Amino acid sequence: MKLLIRQGRLVDPVGGIGGVLDILIEDGKVAVIGSDLRSPGAQIIDAKGLTVCAGLVDMHVHLREPGFEYKETIATGARAAAAGGFTAIACMPNTRPVIDIPEGVVFIKEKSAQAGGAQVFPIAAVSKGQKGQEVNDFEALKAAGAVALSDDGVPVQNANLLRDAMILAHRQELTILSHCEDADMVQNFAVNEGRVSRRLRIPGRPAIAEELQVMRDAMLAEETGAAVHICHISTAKSVAIVRRFKKKGVSITCETCPQYFTFTEDEVLQQGSLARVNPPLRTPVDVEGIIEGLKDGTIDAIATDHAPHSAEEKARPLTEAPSGMIGLETALAAALTALYHTGQMSLSDILRKMTINPACILRIPGKGRLAIGSDADLVIFDPDQEWVVDPEQFRSMARNTPFAGKTLKGKVRYTVLNGEIIYRGEEGAGA
Repeated sequence: MKLLIRQGRLVDPVGGIGGVLDILIEDGKVAVIGSDLRSPGAQIIDAKGLTVCAGLVDMHVHLREPGFEYKETIATGARAAAAGGFTAIACMPNTRPVIDIPEGVVFIKEKSAQAGGAQVFPIAAVSKGQKGQEVNDFEALKAAGAVALSDDGVPVQNANLLRDAMILAHRQELTILSHCEDADMVQNFAVNEGRVSRRLRIPGRPAIAEELQVMRDAMLAEETGAAVHICHISTAKSVAIVRRFKKKGVSITCETCPQYFTFTEDEVLQQGSLARVNPPLRTPVDVEGIIEGLKDGTIDAIATDHAPHSAEEKARPLTEAPSGMIGLETALAAALTALYHTGQMSLSDILRKMTINPACILRIPGKGRLAIGSDADLVIFDPDQEWVVDPEQFRSMARNTPFAGKTLKGKVRYTVLNGEIIYRGEEGAGA
């Protein structure tokens, strides 16, 4: 099969190729990039006025299957990802059962092959059952297809076990993705400790609970030589810690999510449990620190931490509702709205953090780049199109987003995986 994308504005953060160009795709690979290309019999996408780049890569999602299919399935999550411009997503292992054995990894891969959306890459648990007591067999998990390791959702509290895990992961060339919060400090508190928690008269999750574990994991990464990635970084001081250790040459990377550079803790006062997430939304100073970390390269990736919950669960009172918000179908637009259209970052720099950087951190070959011979994974979008977020139109089963009703700027028109169109937006339906 051949696909010809005509007259799109190509943005390539890796090779630096840019400008209005045509892209010819043959047999699932990028065959030619040039001007005025012709290919008889090829399916044609008219991308005039649109931006074309490598398919987005989300290195941090929760797809809930197996065990919590009433929230989301691998199929619905993969299709939601495609609607958001993602061609590759990596799912966390906090399912039921936990993805901590090779059979669990294989299950995710088999479900992904049938999903009809973005390709799903399994992340396996660091510890058995995510209980933080015994390290899993990383060699077997990698052989089954795990791309990284994480106990996200149930952060590893035992520093000695985490140190052992880093040593073993380093031998297998697997990155450990670390959710940094001190469990004793945060317990199951709903919001940031500060002005809003005091106003609501409820206990909060202090910023130091994150920062202590970021420091701990950075020091362990330095000592072991392991590749460590800090998930959903949310405080200015956490960013400063990562920046310091990066300057020392430590193999440490980090991500943030759109909610941490878009909203402050005040959003909880407006939206209640819809704005409840772990780690919590922080202060304006923290938002500024996150944006600065994105701009100077300290923060390597923009992920979603897509965390679906049912409407009934999120309708509970703030202190009783589960934490988390979905983000696959709003992430690109939210990043463009907050960072590109405000002049904070260039389009190329934003896309780097949503394509090649996460692919490299996860060590997924062939993903996150757009070049001759590469996998034909692409997203075609209008960076200037405004739209109002309507969760009822989502492909995801869940609706728990604080972006509901908000106007964002940037709309996906097509998503292409291995040369096949897996998503076609409303304004691209007639092409």
